[in-house]
Amino acid sequence: MTVADALREAAALLGKTSDTARLDAELLMAHALGLSRSDLLLRHMRAAPPAAFAGLLARRQAHEPVAYILGRQEFFGLDFAVSPAVLIPRGDSEVVVEAALAARPDARRLLDCGTGSGALLLATLAHLPEATGIGIDRSPEALAVAAANAARLGLAGRARMAVADWEAPGWTEALGEAFDLILANPPYVETMADLAPSVRAHEPAGALFAGPEGLDAYRLLVPQLPALLAPGGIALVEIGAAQADAVGAIAATAGLCATLHRDLANRPRALQLARN
Repeated sequence: MTVADALREAAALLGKTSDTARLDAELLMAHALGLSRSDLLLRHMRAAPPAAFAGLLARRQAHEPVAYILGRQEFFGLDFAVSPAVLIPRGDSEVVVEAALAARPDARRLLDCGTGSGALLLATLAHLPEATGIGIDRSPEALAVAAANAARLGLAGRARMAVADWEAPGWTEALGEAFDLILANPPYVETMADLAPSVRAHEPAGALFAGPEGLDAYRLLVPQLPALLAPGGIALVEIGAAQADAVGAIAATAGLCATLHRDLANRPRALQLARN
């Protein structure tokens, strides 16, 4: 059997559990061979498949996300390490970074609330060479992933990761400063939402679910943002596709005006918040 044969069989098997079966098979095969996907497709299709491929395929058949199997995920043109301790960065979230850079290209102090892998903070810092930032998370395991990503991207000197929980009293005072840009991708999934098994069974529940309406995190975090914003500061908060009005109302009550940003599929994806 050749790599080409194994890929055809794997794609057929994965078609029962994945909408990207062929791509998944190619990525797993490239990983098993220690190659890039392009190198695999151009030069190694007639080689014998490695023994390790079967184990990787079985994990994907059990709905484990490809990013966790590979241990990495691309986001905003950067390669991030990921583990089950953090959400997998998704392309839809790139609009948060794009909007932040457009709104405050002069930002010097950044805060990322619920940093996870560090994707939002580090992608933004990579395009603001004079800026520094803090990524906070209540999960030490997530912060370890974020710190490792900062180091491997050459941003450790400008990005500090800190344990903090916006549900805990005094967390804003502990930061000790105000910020030009605040980024946040808080939990916003409804508790009973119908999610793919690869998400519900594998990604961290604490970073996904936020009560029956998916709004609990916004109700806690958004009213605390004005105290953290420097004069002229902006917050970019990711939202679910049906949450713009509800989160906008929470922001208005906190004295913040909201501007909607849509993702590439034209779905509501982020709110830009500023003081009235």
